[in-house]
Amino acid sequence: MIEKGKGFIPVMLTPFKDNGAIDFDGLTELTEYYLASGASGLFANCLSSEMYNLTSEERLQLVEHVVKVVNGRVTVVATGTFKSPPEEQAGFMKRMYDKGVAAVIMITGILAQKNESDEVLDRNIFRLLELTGQIPLGFYECPVPYKRVLSAEQLGRFVDTGRIIYHKDTSLDLDAIKAKNKVCATHKDFGLYDVYMAHAVASLKAGSAGLSPIEGNFFPELTVWLCKNYNNARLAEEVNKAQQFFITEAPSMHHIYPMSAKYYLQQGGLKISTFARTGKANRFTSEVKQQVDALREKYTALKSMLSI
Repeated sequence: MIEKGKGFIPVMLTPFKDNGAIDFDGLTELTEYYLASGASGLFANCLSSEMYNLTSEERLQLVEHVVKVVNGRVTVVATGTFKSPPEEQAGFMKRMYDKGVAAVIMITGILAQKNESDEVLDRNIFRLLELTGQIPLGFYECPVPYKRVLSAEQLGRFVDTGRIIYHKDTSLDLDAIKAKNKVCATHKDFGLYDVYMAHAVASLKAGSAGLSPIEGNFFPELTVWLCKNYNNARLAEEVNKAQQFFITEAPSMHHIYPMSAKYYLQQGGLKISTFARTGKANRFTSEVKQQVDALREKYTALKSMLSI
């Protein structure tokens, strides 16, 4: 996915108008913001995009718009599997691929029931590979409807087909990530992107292609900086401070997400609403806003120290 160095792949938000309709002007501005921050690619139609609260046609329209705005500057991936029979899933995956994405992402928790074995999961995945021709694919260990984490052996078996080029890992397990990167190391077109900022530096050093955390929706340029400097011995102290900032401030970023992220970006100048179809509006209190405002003040001090 990323030809040189390590990359940040934002899990894109979906801006909505206050009436709940997709705000495509806001989406254009947000996409340009990610690119200006140094993102190496974009993950559209993901959980942060509120994909489960979009219709099938809205998912396609959303991705089509992002691809058009990007205009080849970076690669775009997007989720293509939702609850339906395999043939219907494959049909939608083809429609998604036709929108111009580099890979269609499969949700591991959609491909088998929680109580079903890995053998069932493997069989269902291979069936989708069969039904989708040569479309490049990827995995997302999405926590909704439930988190289904692939083993290194499983991932390696799928990557060996030559069809899997992307994996968004949510295992939160550094040893598992090391094992996955090791088993897939010979596949140069494949990249594992980690969500867990608590071990971001170690994950990058262990071979991960980059980072794809929700924290990047608050601080994309800091995530890009970490991807570029994680192994820079001269900046070891600064790298540690950057990673610790993500760890310490994570609760503020995760609280009432994605509304908190939209509010943060709005206060930074993006012309987007804080509206979220996931609800939570009654929980997005003035106290929460104050926490997010305080987060900006802390980040301003860190940016100055890092000269970002």
